[in-house]
Amino acid sequence: MGKVYLTGAGPGDIDLLTVKALRVVREADVIIYDRLANPEILKEAKEGCEFVYVGKEDGRHTLPQDQINEVIYQNALKHENVVRLKGGDPLVFGRGGEEAKYLKERGIAYEFIPGVTSAISVPAYAGIPVTHRGVAVSFKVVTGHEAPNKEQSQVDWESMKADETIVFLMGLHNLRNIAKNLIRIGRAPDTPVAVISKGTTPDQRTVTGTLETIHDRVKAAGIQTPALIVVGKVVNLKNDLEWIEEKA
Repeated sequence: MGKVYLTGAGPGDIDLLTVKALRVVREADVIIYDRLANPEILKEAKEGCEFVYVGKEDGRHTLPQDQINEVIYQNALKHENVVRLKGGDPLVFGRGGEEAKYLKERGIAYEFIPGVTSAISVPAYAGIPVTHRGVAVSFKVVTGHEAPNKEQSQVDWESMKADETIVFLMGLHNLRNIAKNLIRIGRAPDTPVAVISKGTTPDQRTVTGTLETIHDRVKAAGIQTPALIVVGKVVNLKNDLEWIEEKA
């Protein structure tokens, strides 16, 4: 019986992988990885390491979450070092807590290895700080994609009236509804918005607009997943602070 390392792979740029994550990847007997983990990371594994892909994307899941839990458990019974490699951070909408609970109930040792979350790093790569003196003193991270079988949404739209930065993860397909809900609860239609696709990778693209215009602009630009949405005045800092994308 081995140990499972619930490991954050970071947002995409392999240079943002933590030192500790790299160490456990190099020691792993098996790596169970998802769609958002940079595949270049797998090249750091030792010879003979096994790879198990359990990626999920909107509408197409290799395995449902309960089966992924079981795959991790079964591999822990066979291998000494099991790395569950998850894009971003395993505990920021990564379901790492669910996987840990499943393992704990079955007597499997585990460890969380935090990763650099896309909620902060992707805006940074687009030249957008989530906080900035005189502009925003707080930020909120919200799922943009709730489970479709929920009887009632857990997203507290009323709490988003404050003039703070909001980062929506996995919300591209719900962009129109997100914008409509924010306007409905009182955010100004001309509130700046950025949608960043494939952040921190060579294919990173950013489209900016307002709550009123962003859906049409993103559709026209053909923006693809994975993408996140940044809402707030900090988006206006992009023109002055962008450093990785070419200015239009």
